[in-house]
Amino acid sequence: MKNEQKHRNPQTVKCQYCKGVGYFQLLLGGSETCDHCGGSGRKHS
Repeated sequence: MKNEQKHRNPQTVKCQYCKGVGYFQLLLGGSETCDHCGGSGRKHS
């Protein structure tokens, strides 16, 4: 089997608003999905 590895710069792949986690932790408890990446944690191109 062939091991294909894509080289990516982590700074360009992660969403800059949620820092790649896909959600925001709310101060009063709970969490909310990041609207900028739709919860994927990845930056849209």
